[in-house]
Amino acid sequence: MLVPAKEMLQKAKAGHYAVGQFNINNLEWTKCILTAAEETKSPVILGVSEGAGKYMAGYKTVVGMVNGMLEEMGITVPVALHLDHGSYEGCMKCIEAGFSSIMFDGSHYPIEENVAKTKELVAICKEKGLSLEAEVGAIGGEEDGVVGMGECADPQECKMVADLGVDFLAAGIGNIHGKYPANWQGLSFETLDEIQKLTGELPLVLHGGTGIPDDMIKKAIDLGVSKINVNTECQLVFAEATRKYIEAGKDQEGKGYDPRKLLKPGSEAIIAKVKEKMELFGSVGQA
Repeated sequence: MLVPAKEMLQKAKAGHYAVGQFNINNLEWTKCILTAAEETKSPVILGVSEGAGKYMAGYKTVVGMVNGMLEEMGITVPVALHLDHGSYEGCMKCIEAGFSSIMFDGSHYPIEENVAKTKELVAICKEKGLSLEAEVGAIGGEEDGVVGMGECADPQECKMVADLGVDFLAAGIGNIHGKYPANWQGLSFETLDEIQKLTGELPLVLHGGTGIPDDMIKKAIDLGVSKINVNTECQLVFAEATRKYIEAGKDQEGKGYDPRKLLKPGSEAIIAKVKEKMELFGSVGQA
């Protein structure tokens, strides 16, 4: 059964580790991430962007697929199904479809409007028993075609949103989505520390986990980050393994073109990558 992400993240914050949110794009992705979580006994958050939701034929399809897998695969670890960077409309659709957690990204609105819309969703999520993530200060990188450098959120604005009763908060601390440019300045731990002091027990979220050096990830966890989002890294290892398979001509040997065979090396690469991240985040054995 799907669970909200609130409890697993509160436990992570108290235990000084982080739970990974791994974005899903299709059946293979979902199955691989659940396999890795069950084998390492890690709680896990399956992230679905609005684009991925559309690609998988809609949110109800996603909910049906994930619920079916939890049952058929005998998954015993806590699993949250979470909308990633949701619009207000997207959040409402996911609440209706049966997601257990949503993220409302109002970071592109003026702070007053972000606060008003977040406040409305806090009330709906509390009533329905879902967990809610909010965002303050845009996360850089390419997100649905919009490219931004890693910006830092205003700690006071973070406190305003935290005080609305959200369950966890994503704040820009110089992190970006996608691959990091060569001239990247690194994470701003000063900003993170200030946000942490003002938001207290609230679990903080680090977006754009791909490409941040391991020591920075560990330091961010020490400073209160309890959820780390990974997407690009799984895509890269999947593509690399699939490329090797085809370049080696394996798809032309026997029934090597069968999608179950064709996608296997990529799937194995995702499982290995997810396990590696769970080790780094310290969530292994925490289910």
